[in-house]
Amino acid sequence: MISFHDPRFLRFLAVGALNTVFGYSVFAALILLGIHYAVAAFVSTVAGVLFNFKTTGSFVFANRENRLLFRFVAVYALTYVVGVGLLRWSEGYGIPVLLAAAVFTLPMAAFSFTLQRLFVFREG
Repeated sequence: MISFHDPRFLRFLAVGALNTVFGYSVFAALILLGIHYAVAAFVSTVAGVLFNFKTTGSFVFANRENRLLFRFVAVYALTYVVGVGLLRWSEGYGIPVLLAAAVFTLPMAAFSFTLQRLFVFREG
């Protein structure tokens, strides 16, 4: 269970905020250029993965082990699939994709943090 008072989660949100601004900006620009949301989400995710791996590992979990990159990418792949699924679901209900992406940002952050903590940067 996530505690919203966990210092690691708060650091995760801070690190994620910078990455989210960048990633969402890339995503929005691609959507506005007429690119399909699945492709836009993929490109914006790939653009932020390596930067986010280093900052999340170092600042959030105090772990600089590059060997964890595969698991980190696997978690990103899963969050991508879930995120695109949520966008598709939203689109089916007539909710604008950009609005849905903004609404799902915090729940997806909590989901990603939990997966990172349990499967990538796990302790002991």
